[in-house]
Amino acid sequence: MKTSTINKVCVGEALVGSGNEVAHVDLIIGPRGSGAETAFCIALTNQKRGDNSLLSVVAPNLMTKPPTVMFNKVDIKNAKQAVQMFGPAQCGVAAAVADSVKEGIIPIDEANDLFICVGVFIHWDAEDNAKIQDWNYEATKLALKRAVLGEPLPSEVIAQEQVVHHPLAAHDYKKGGF
Repeated sequence: MKTSTINKVCVGEALVGSGNEVAHVDLIIGPRGSGAETAFCIALTNQKRGDNSLLSVVAPNLMTKPPTVMFNKVDIKNAKQAVQMFGPAQCGVAAAVADSVKEGIIPIDEANDLFICVGVFIHWDAEDNAKIQDWNYEATKLALKRAVLGEPLPSEVIAQEQVVHHPLAAHDYKKGGF
């Protein structure tokens, strides 16, 4: 898959898996000089207790290109959860970014001038590290593809809004609204 130039901030989202190991990724990707670069810099330098950002690395001393910062979407409350973020989640996100470049979703000639920010959800009771890694890989790769392609299209959202169900919703706004 070959995509065109990424010349603006693009937004992607994906949910993969189920249970406590579910991967729910929100991300932005954009060029140097955009809000994505600013968000990247702020996320990487604004560390707080329970809110930590880290670079996506394929292995120590080998960060992904485009540079990718991961941030947690819920407070990290214990060492196990931190290790899951800095281990299986980081490996999954890094592999997804690398494969997205390899497969042409992200143009390789733009990889040095793009910035990616990935919000990762790690449930406090997550146990299965293989699921965390695999599902964060799948979710990140899908979210990147959707972001770059501008998916879903507005027409898809309108067509599906009355058909699909949010898995965590209190109730649905079906059949004409509120």
